[in-house]
Parts: sequence; C-alpha cells; structure tokens
Amino acid sequence: MPPFEGSKPAVCPKGETNNIVSIDVGGQLFQTTKQTLTSAGPKTFFSRIAESSGIYTPFIDRDPELFSLILSLLRTGNLPSKAKAFDLQDLIIESRFYGVETLLINSLSNPSQFEPFNLHKSLLLPLNGRDPPSALAATAFGALHVAHGSKITSFDWSLRRKSTLLTHFTAVDSLLALSPSLVAAGANDFSGLQILDLEKGRVRETLHWENVTKSGSTVQAIGSSPEQMFVSFESSRRNSNSIMVYDVQSLAPVTEIAHNEIFGADIDSAIPATKLQWVESCKLLMASGSHSGPSGVSGNMRLWDVRSGNVVWETSEKVDCFADVAVCDGLSVIFKVGVNSGEASYVDLRKLSSGGESTWVCLGDKRKALNGKKEGFGCKIQTQGNQVFCTKAGDVELWSEVVLNGGRIFKKNLMGRVRDMGGAKVTNLAFGGSTMFLTRKDHQSVEVWQSSSTDF
Repeated sequence: MPPFEGSKPAVCPKGETNNIVSIDVGGQLFQTTKQTLTSAGPKTFFSRIAESSGIYTPFIDRDPELFSLILSLLRTGNLPSKAKAFDLQDLIIESRFYGVETLLINSLSNPSQFEPFNLHKSLLLPLNGRDPPSALAATAFGALHVAHGSKITSFDWSLRRKSTLLTHFTAVDSLLALSPSLVAAGANDFSGLQILDLEKGRVRETLHWENVTKSGSTVQAIGSSPEQMFVSFESSRRNSNSIMVYDVQSLAPVTEIAHNEIFGADIDSAIPATKLQWVESCKLLMASGSHSGPSGVSGNMRLWDVRSGNVVWETSEKVDCFADVAVCDGLSVIFKVGVNSGEASYVDLRKLSSGGESTWVCLGDKRKALNGKKEGFGCKIQTQGNQVFCTKAGDVELWSEVVLNGGRIFKKNLMGRVRDMGGAKVTNLAFGGSTMFLTRKDHQSVEVWQSSSTDF
C-alpha cells in the first residue's frame, strides 16, 4: 500500500505558510514541524512529507505507538524512556520503514554513551559449533564479528541478527572489521590476507606479500587508520617479515615498512609484529611483537612514521617482557602488561627518549615475579576512550587516570557486579559502540557488557 494512501486534503488559510505538519498514523493524528521532519535528511520518507505539507494530511498505515517513538527520535535524537517497554526488533523494523535506522543506531549504540564504571554482563551470544572464539572485531557502532575455528559469525549492531560464514582457514588468528559487512581475516598457518564479503558469503580479494624466497606469507596482525590498513606478514619459512600498508578503500598497496630478512641468530629481526595500532594524535603506527625461547620471553615495540618508513622510537624487553601492549591516544600513553609479573605499566608518549630507555611507571604494587610462573601470560590490555582495561585470569581491571597536584596517577577498579566476576580465563576483549565484548577459554560464546542506560 502506498504510504500516503487515503490522504485527506489539508486546509490552510490563503496566503499563509504553515510550518505545522499533520500526519495521520493508523487513525491517530500527530502534529510536528517541517524542521523536525527534514532532520531525517534529504530525499527521505519524512522530507517528502514535509515538502507536500499543506496539500493534504498524509495517512500512514503503521503502528501509531511506534511512530510516536520515531517522532521523538527525530525531535531529540534520542528515544524516550518509555521505548524500553517495546521490543527492539519492532523499533528496528519501523526505523527501516521510515528510513531513520541510522538515527536509531546513533541513539542506542553511540561510542559517546560508553559508561565504563556502569558496565555489567547483560547478554550472552552463543556460537555454533565446538570451537571457542579466537578473535573479535567490532565496528564503531557495535556490530560484531567473531572468529571461531574456520567460521566467522557476525552480529548486527542490535546483536539480534547473526550470520555465519565458513572460511578457507583452519582457524582465524587475526580479524579486522572494515565495515559491518566486510572483514579482513588472516591466519598464522595459512598464506594470504582475505577480504571477506559477509553479506555475499565470498572472498572479495586476497592480498599477498611477495617475500624474497617466494614462499607463502602468513598474517601475524592487522591494524588500520582512517585511510590505511596495516598487515604484518611473515614468510612461511619464518626467515623474513614485513609490514605492508594498503589503501583502506581500494586495498591497493601503498608502501612497505619494517622489512626484515633474518640471518643467523638475529632474534630481534626474527620477531614479526603481532599487534598493530594506529596512534592518530602522532600519526604513527605502533608495532609490537614477542618471542618465547629457552632464555625466556623477549620482545620489542616500535613507533613507525609510515610516510617516511622510519622508526621514531623503539625499545626491547627481556626481563619482564610485555604480554600485551596498547596505546591510549587520549591520554598520550603506552600501556603494557608484563608476562612474568602480570603488572600493568605505562610510559608517557610525550616523554619518550630517542634511545628507547624510557621510564615505565608500574600501576600495581611493583612486585616482580621472576620465579618462572609467568603470571601475566595471556593477559590482554585494551584502551577505550580514556580508560584502560586489563584482563587478569577471569577478571577485568579498569584503570582510570586521576590528576593530583599537576601529576598523574591511575586508580584500579574491578569491573561488573559480584555475580559477573571470575569464571574462566578471559581470552579476547573488544569494544564497539557503547559495549564491551569478551570471550573466555573453552567457552563457545561471547559475553556482552553494557551499561544500564543502554540496556534494551
């Protein structure tokens, strides 16, 4: 049925331009302004109504209660509190009918609504099959991609719809969300980076690194900036590695940095980057990697100027090498968690010394566990906004900056309610929209952590 079927002529005094628009929805009359309707954007359902106002009162054969919520969304950019009495899927269907799903997403899954101190476990997303998740990738507004075994399962921003794609990989080790329907995926034992179109269920493109020995090239890490995608490759023979830079839109190669050919016992060169993170404020790429050998764990961190291909800062670690590293752009800080001590530490990006011997500040009680137990093994550290999240066994610690007398210190808080704490070891951590996602060892599911204000 055409949306305006049954429309009635509207009466307006001669010569008068009426800014008030009347709409009949399911037999209930609503009144609003042209400005409110055009806030949905040009060439939309509501803009057409605004353009035709004064000619007739349109009749829309839809649910008037749901329409009142959509109208509130247009007026304020947010849903009213009474919206929680409705099923989210019904709201999504209506928002798509009226062409305002983007406004609904901004209202319910905006990164600005992230409330770190108010997060609690609100939902469990089950996965098909027996394989636990190996990698997570979330989009800015909360769509989620989960690699488990040879499969990638995707959830839309509402986490209500999911689809599963079977890949060529035995297991996916690296995953990057390029869009809600496009991901980059790679594995440590399978040559090439695959760009997967999840909607069409096919490999859109495969990217390879041409190494000197002409052997295959496996993917060790993937990262991105707004304009570029970074891929850490290692030759199948493990005698060379590199970081390739691609245009994120066309996927055309832009440049190559960090190319290493390994000769003899050059351990530092033999360590490929296993984590890549773009630092927008500095326009630098952070690349880190570690290696476990008979003498313990050693690793290095480097900050690369991608344009020139030069290293602007680097450091090597052996005594308490990092288990994981993350950069907080908003705080201008690099965070790490020690593989032996399990302690989180940080260094100020603005105070890095050119020689790499920068002073790390421990966030814990400064104990050094050198008994070989590796208390930090498998710990993850991630930043979201100005907050730092560090996993310890089955718990997540939240570190927040407190400025005192011109100095900076970080305070620790445990996440969630008492019943949310503990459990199996946390293996992956990701953030999207106003949500935190985490997975646990041997669990075939993803935990969804949200704040009370965004629960629906």
